[in-house]
Amino acid sequence: MTANAQPTPADVATASPVPVSAGSVDTGVTGTPSGLLDDDLAPGRTVVADAVVAKVAGIAAREVAGVHALGGGAARAFGALRDVVGSTDLGQGVRVEVGETQVAADVTIVVEYPVAVTQVADAVREAVATAIEQLVGMDVAEVNVAVADVHVPGDDDEDDSGL
Repeated sequence: MTANAQPTPADVATASPVPVSAGSVDTGVTGTPSGLLDDDLAPGRTVVADAVVAKVAGIAAREVAGVHALGGGAARAFGALRDVVGSTDLGQGVRVEVGETQVAADVTIVVEYPVAVTQVADAVREAVATAIEQLVGMDVAEVNVAVADVHVPGDDDEDDSGL
C-alpha cells in the first residue's frame, strides 16, 4: 500500500476495535488486517459517542418485524412533533450505558397486534446486540426490552402518538 492509499471497507471490517474509555471506542488495530502491514496503518483512534450507539440500537430495533414504534407515550408524542418539522430522532426509546469494554441498552417498544410480544422482544434483543457488536465493535452486556404498548390496526394516529 502506498503512503496515500486508503484501506478498503474489507480492511476496516477486519480490524478489531478496542474500547478505551466510557463512551468511546478505540479502533486501533490489534492484528494485521487482510494483507496490510502494521507499519502501513496510520496512528490514531476513533471515538464513538453514546448517542451514536443509541442510534445504531434504535435503527436495529425498528427493523424488527412486529415493532410498530420505539419509546413510551411521551417520547412518541415528542417524536410525532419532530416528524412534523422534518426531524427524526433515531435513538428515541433507546437508552445506552457505555462502559470501558461493554454496552448495556434499554429499548422501549410498541408491538404490533397480534404478533407475539415475547418473540418480538427476543428478536429486538438479538438485533440490537448484533448491530452494536458489528457496527460499534463493543461487547453487549445486556439488552433490556420494555414493551410500552400494543398497536392495534385501525387505531387513530392521534391515539398512537399519545396526543
